[in-house]
Amino acid sequence: MSELTPARRRDLRAQAHHLNPVVTIAGNGLTPAVLAEVERSLQAHELIKVRVQGAEREQREALMTELCEAVETSPVQHIGNVLVVWRARREEEKIERRKGSELEKGAERVAERSRSADGRSLGDKQGL
Repeated sequence: MSELTPARRRDLRAQAHHLNPVVTIAGNGLTPAVLAEVERSLQAHELIKVRVQGAEREQREALMTELCEAVETSPVQHIGNVLVVWRARREEEKIERRKGSELEKGAERVAERSRSADGRSLGDKQGL
């Protein structure tokens, strides 16, 4: 996860203004399928919006952090139920190498963090 300068972040927010969310995170949280879809969308568009359903503000902030760490993106904006993330487009050979190993590792890290002491996932805590 790389840090963006305030000027770059402002430019990306302006570019994202007209975009529609391309991925939705619902009750199951950051599943491997969601992470794979985010990866595909970032490769195609670089700047994407992600809609989070049924989560409180703190949970959305945690999801933003987990998402950015799992797919190595930079957070641009979190407003309401919409997260905006950016990552520069990767070369194709890097993606093929990364798909098998790092996406699965990212999904495992997210799953481990989302488990609480009583064994419930983030989606279960939300009552979904």
